[in-house]
Amino acid sequence: MKLIKCHLSRFIPHHYPVMLDDVWKFQEFLFSNPRILCLTGAGISTESGIPDYRSEGVGLYATSKSRPVQFQDFISNPKIRQRYWARNFHGWPHFSSVQPNDSHRRVAEMEQNCLLSAVVTQNVDRLHTKAGCTNVIELHGTAHEVICMQCNYRISRYEFQETLKGYNEEHIVKPIEVRPDSDVELTQMQIEGFFVPPCPNCFGVLKPDIVFFGDNVPKSRVDKVFNHLEESDALLVLGSSLYVYSGYRFTLRAKELNKSIAIINIGKTRADHLADLKINAKLSDILKSVKC
Repeated sequence: MKLIKCHLSRFIPHHYPVMLDDVWKFQEFLFSNPRILCLTGAGISTESGIPDYRSEGVGLYATSKSRPVQFQDFISNPKIRQRYWARNFHGWPHFSSVQPNDSHRRVAEMEQNCLLSAVVTQNVDRLHTKAGCTNVIELHGTAHEVICMQCNYRISRYEFQETLKGYNEEHIVKPIEVRPDSDVELTQMQIEGFFVPPCPNCFGVLKPDIVFFGDNVPKSRVDKVFNHLEESDALLVLGSSLYVYSGYRFTLRAKELNKSIAIINIGKTRADHLADLKINAKLSDILKSVKC
């Protein structure tokens, strides 16, 4: 069987065509489980042009030496905050304009047809909401909101963009590369001089409402997902390697609860050994092939 090289998005890994047998098995999974909890990862957004981190050959880790900012570094180091917000400022216009793809719309259709109990996403792009999903749990937060680390101040990322623009009117650069969490690659010279304002309420540190690497998902959010899982018949994982524990834990709990688990992802995942059904395919290819 020949690998497909995707020309629609350079962020989609090479993959095999969907097998008819996989379509039948996935259709049976949907018919056998009236209420499914859906967990999505970066792989569902690559078809919208947002890269992931770990896909072989095309993910950020395979194409760049840069790594995501760590929570403690962001909090403790003003220079790292300056670098983060400078890159985020220049990446935001593109990132915020990205639109849902066929897979997002298909998931929204499944939710509207009451097949899904909830949609839990590891992504911060809010594309599920743009596609029409109404019951979305943003496990890692969202890039669309900015919060103060010291008080309850909160501002939309769109509004904060105008604030940053006001302080950095002459900071014009040509970004090098878009990244998964809405920022871009900039050189150190391009970062110099960028001003990041403090919280207007308490002069504290402003941060996107995202769970950075090295930080923890709020317990209340995790418990909410566990509650949905207990009330569901099965767990469906779409486009996630489940490499990080924040998502992997839900496959472990599903197994403990004797729930059916289906995983659709290009390449191996951390939970392949737990899955009742694993399909190695591009999401839109398999999702558009079934009735729901």
